[in-house]
Parts: sequence; C-alpha cells; structure tokens
Amino acid sequence: MNLHQLRFVREAVRQNYNLTDAAKALFTSQPGVSKAIIELEEELGVDIFTRHGKRIRGLTEPGRLVLESVELIMQEIDSLKRIGKEYAAQDSGSFTIATTHTQARYTLPKVVQAFMQKFPKVRLSLLQGNPKQIAEMVQRDQADLAIATESIAGIDGLITLPCYQWEHVVVVTPDHPLLKLKAVTLEDISSYPVITYDGAFAGRSKIDHAFSLRGLKPDVLLEAIDADVIKTYVELGMGIGIIAGMAFDSERDRNLRAISVGHLFGMNVSRVAVKQGAYLRSYIYTFIELLAPTLNRKLIEQAMRGEQEHYEL
Repeated sequence: MNLHQLRFVREAVRQNYNLTDAAKALFTSQPGVSKAIIELEEELGVDIFTRHGKRIRGLTEPGRLVLESVELIMQEIDSLKRIGKEYAAQDSGSFTIATTHTQARYTLPKVVQAFMQKFPKVRLSLLQGNPKQIAEMVQRDQADLAIATESIAGIDGLITLPCYQWEHVVVVTPDHPLLKLKAVTLEDISSYPVITYDGAFAGRSKIDHAFSLRGLKPDVLLEAIDADVIKTYVELGMGIGIIAGMAFDSERDRNLRAISVGHLFGMNVSRVAVKQGAYLRSYIYTFIELLAPTLNRKLIEQAMRGEQEHYEL
C-alpha cells in the first residue's frame, strides 16, 4: 500500500469515476491509475469500486469505508506538508491564540504589539471564548495556545504555566458610600446590587466561594463576560461592579473609582496553556516570554517534559 494508490482512489471519486480524467488531474497515465487501484483492492481483499466491464461505476459498501479512511489519511498528509512548510521558516507562519475577552482586551494589546514588531511576517489570530471553549480549541489544534485564569489548569492533554497574578476590584461611582470606608467587607458589598462576570469568566468562582463561606448571597443584578459592559451599567448607577483589576484604568475610567478587594476574594493567576506534545515554533516561545517575563524557553521545555509542577508564582 502506498500514497499513490490512495491519491488515485480519491481522485477517481472526485472525477466522477472517470479514470482518464483522474489520470490527467494527477499527471499520470490511465492504465497506471487502473493498475494501482486493482493492486490496492487485491491487498485489502475487497472491491473498492463497482464495475461494468473495465469501467468503474461507483463505490462498493466497503469502498465507502475505504474512501473515508483515505480522506482522513490525505488530510493528515496535507497537514504534515503545511506543518513542514511553516516550521521550516521560524520567523514566519501562522499563530493562533485562544483567550477570554478580558485577556484579549486588557492584557494582550501591548504584548501583541511587541510581538508583531519582532515578527512582522507572522500572521496572528485571536480567538475568544470562555475558558472551557479555549481549552478545547488547543486540544483540537485550532489554536497554538490558550490564555485564561486558573480554570484551564488541570485539563487533560494541556500543559499550563502561571503568567501573572491579579486581584479583583470593586468599581463604583465617584460619590458612592463605599469609598468612605477604610476597609470594604463582604457584608458591605452585599448591601448593594452587584454587577459582575458570568460564572465561567475572570475568577467568578472565587467571588461566589467567598460569599458562600460567609453565608452571604449577594444581589447579582447583572452578569456579563465583558468588563466594559459591567462598568457601563455601574456608571448608570444600577449597582456596584466587581471586575478584574487589569480592566480598570483610572485615566480611561474617569467616571468611576476602584476599590481593591484582593483581601476578600484572594489572588488570581492567569495561565498559558499549550497542547501536551506540541512542537512550538521559536516565535511562540518568544510570545510566552513577552507575556510572562518570569517564563523562559528552558522552563517551558521542562513543562513540556512534565516537570512543571515545581514552578509556580
């Protein structure tokens, strides 16, 4: 069995079972195509095509299953060729990052800008989703790496490393009573309608857990995946917001004030994840180093070998 035989089978079907047209498409002879297909059938012990005389007319039932396998094999061959072409040039190619809105909006812009200055020939794509979705994108080879908080740690088939720590802040209007308190408590927050993240995003599980431990149930008025949406509704006076600290900028958010609440909800760790066993191009290592200066190629390669459990922030 060889790749030529598989190509001939696939092309015969694509050319509506006309072996002459299949031979032309593959720049070979019709007798050569016919002979190769017959040899493959003899090796497999089944007829792939139905025939009328010497002409093939369609696929047999086992032939349909053979074609499905042929298509899968040829897709993998095409993928191998693409990989070889991309990896041959380490300063060019494609690079896909799967991440959450918060990371894409507030953390990555400066990192992406610095990366593109170093590697202008690399075509960069950003895919957004919740942590579960972006982890699956890496597992399915739809993305080279994922960036999110702890919720992507411990997922089968992924290697994750900590990038940086951050804490939540409460955002309020400039005249809000909470600004007069020396230290905001969970009970204080529970006194007001709360606008915060959807359950799958930006450390929301830690927020819920903190309230639960104190036997409190905050009045969550609105949930969103986007900190900008949360801040918009806070500006309208509909409640107080709980967002990631990185999403607040005193210059940009002049109509709001931020109160640090890391002492209530704990520190969060954003992590980068790659597929176990993946081959990382040199510029992907560079991107990770730009994202997390505490990481370097040596540490990342150790993690890829399963030695990452000794490295935490």
